[in-house]
Amino acid sequence: MKTIYFIRHAKSDWSGDCSDFDRELSERGLKNATFMAERLKKYGVKPDIIISSPAMRALNTAKIIAKNLKMPKKLFKTDINLYLTSPKTYLEIIHQIDDKHKVIFIIGHNPTITEICESLSGIGIGNISTCGIFCMEFDIEFFSDVSVNSGKKLFFDFPKKHRGALLDI
Repeated sequence: MKTIYFIRHAKSDWSGDCSDFDRELSERGLKNATFMAERLKKYGVKPDIIISSPAMRALNTAKIIAKNLKMPKKLFKTDINLYLTSPKTYLEIIHQIDDKHKVIFIIGHNPTITEICESLSGIGIGNISTCGIFCMEFDIEFFSDVSVNSGKKLFFDFPKKHRGALLDI
């Protein structure tokens, strides 16, 4: 059994003169990333590895989650192929994950993160909002066996589901 948590980066800051790649998280993004990390921690979620896009907003989301879950730095890596890419590339990345891992976090961008989740689960999601988490389980032994419609949705969570709780942060 393999479990993949697909996480869209938290809300980014559009002010300033930086490139798309270098956009930082907004204040709301920082709060949402911390909130969602705390939710994962509350439910005892602990990935074996985190793979993140190196774009600043995804990387900072990943760092906040890793810090809150007390993940060792050696279990955290970036892959430029998660930035401005296709579902096919996400699938290629998944197929290359070491099979010793069971629980994986992949932190990336829309529209691709929504598209890969729809493809693998066979469910029409429409949109994974910023800092949304779509978790799937795969009844497989090898990541190379992940394929279209092979994932079973375990849950789909996102910050706007918890508006009242976010006001308390």
